[in-house]
Amino acid sequence: MADAFIGRSRELDVLDELYDSEDPELFVLYGRRRVGKTELLQQFCDGRRAVYFLAAQVREKDNLKGFRDALREGLGDPILDGIEFPDWPSAFGFAAERASDERLVIVLDEFPYLCESTKGLASLLQQFWDQRGKRSKLMFVLCGSQVSFMEKEVLSEKSPLFGRRTGQRRLEPLAPTEAMAFHPTWDLDQRVLAYGILGGMPAYLRRFHQKRDIEENLLREVLRPEGYLFDEVAFLLKTELNNPATYNSILCAVAGGASRVGDIALTVGVDSTTANKYLHVLRELGLVERSIPLTDPNPLRSRRGVYRVADRFVSFHFRHVQPHLSLIEAGRGPRVLEQFVKPDFARLMDDAKVDFVTDFMKREAACDLGLEVLEVGRHSGAFVRAIGRLEDGSAVAAVLLPDPALAAPTSTLEGEIDELRKVFAGKVTVAQFELTGNDAEPIRMRVQGKTAR
Repeated sequence: MADAFIGRSRELDVLDELYDSEDPELFVLYGRRRVGKTELLQQFCDGRRAVYFLAAQVREKDNLKGFRDALREGLGDPILDGIEFPDWPSAFGFAAERASDERLVIVLDEFPYLCESTKGLASLLQQFWDQRGKRSKLMFVLCGSQVSFMEKEVLSEKSPLFGRRTGQRRLEPLAPTEAMAFHPTWDLDQRVLAYGILGGMPAYLRRFHQKRDIEENLLREVLRPEGYLFDEVAFLLKTELNNPATYNSILCAVAGGASRVGDIALTVGVDSTTANKYLHVLRELGLVERSIPLTDPNPLRSRRGVYRVADRFVSFHFRHVQPHLSLIEAGRGPRVLEQFVKPDFARLMDDAKVDFVTDFMKREAACDLGLEVLEVGRHSGAFVRAIGRLEDGSAVAAVLLPDPALAAPTSTLEGEIDELRKVFAGKVTVAQFELTGNDAEPIRMRVQGKTAR
């Protein structure tokens, strides 16, 4: 199991830049639980004059005491032994005094918990910031795992804090190639499969120990009631949603292959309007995504949009854990693994490879293509698995050779490229992708040539 801090170099650079500015900063960092916010902030605070406070779901008095203890730990100030803050303005005021002429980082992690225990805390913080904070050397970081709360109560125009923040970042799962770094001793197939199951969530990836193979890790962490990840998705939905039952059904339908609104509604047993409402919320949370094929001639009015579960472990849960809860609760996880999960390994790996390709196209492909890639989308071909729209209006077809363990393709590469040339007026670049297992060059793209413009 990897213990080193992996990824997040760009996010650390941003935090470093804000710290070095010497200006008062109010930064908002949020994202799903387990995505690595706390570890990122602790890495940033290490070696700096910083106070890191993790709030709890307790009374205001207890959180104030915890914040005082965090101040004492971070500042090494013995005067705090005899202080008891009566309220948050007093606590914030003390921090401002200690940042009058020297940079001080204050991290309030799980900020929503503080707002639960102290009604109107956002307004109190706004008043403090306007009166004292913005004239200090404070770098305030508000962090939270409840995405909907952070967006509505902290970042939206209706929030008292609107206009005060100096930056914000919604922390997303790690990129596929970064996820591979958690298991450097595994072979390529195992590393890709681990990503195909867990996605880019650092906390999940750390649970899959390198000294065990994929199957052992699944049995230990997912396919038994005591497993760290067994209840993870249920807990996630309860955290974000008031009534998760219908959302569960929607996610189960999409993970099972229903991709259009009508099909999803029919599977769940609701009308299309209701299904759309629930899908909108799931899209806001980043659990579901809707995509329109780049081959669609009129994407703004297209009815060809399809839905898929955007989070890989949520998808895995609804395909392989939720349908077999009774068996798993009865201790039959090995049977679930052998009968239902292992037969899906080839598909999981194949689908994961498309994530590697689309991520590479967004981040790296422009260097080899000589043109910016403005838009990337999955494609349903057996060979062409993704398409990129380039800045000159042409397209790049991303080719992945089909996995021989899956059904033989009914089309040919030449046929798929010919169809794309009809859509893009002949302006199609073909690029073949290969995953290498080489950390220095995990993905290799070979441009086969460009059609005449």
